[in-house]
Amino acid sequence: MKCLIVEDDHPSSLIMGKMISRYGSFDAVVNGTEAIERFRIAHESGSPYDLILMDIMMPETDGLRSALAIREIEAHRNISLTDRVKVIMTTALDDPRTVMKALYESDANSYLVKPIRLQKLEDELRALNLIS
Repeated sequence: MKCLIVEDDHPSSLIMGKMISRYGSFDAVVNGTEAIERFRIAHESGSPYDLILMDIMMPETDGLRSALAIREIEAHRNISLTDRVKVIMTTALDDPRTVMKALYESDANSYLVKPIRLQKLEDELRALNLIS
């Protein structure tokens, strides 16, 4: 599995990287603008990401707008719904409004509330058929 971690908080990025490295490789960027560019480059090089762990609140381009931009790239490239990258939004805000925005406005697959625990991450990866 190839993962892109999009997190502006360095300690959070390190923790997620350590957890996800059990299942594959990862790249890490600090904002949504970089995430969109990395996503595009990965597709152009023939090595797309399987998963994006995307923080909602970031500088420059937030996670919601970044995820939508990524979905637009997929639509433009005629990538089928089943072949699209899986996007898990991450947030420190555990309120229903934030969750609804993460899932519906960004077209994400799921969300995790920080601090992210390994068991919860693994459960989400299984639910998305990224690990068995």
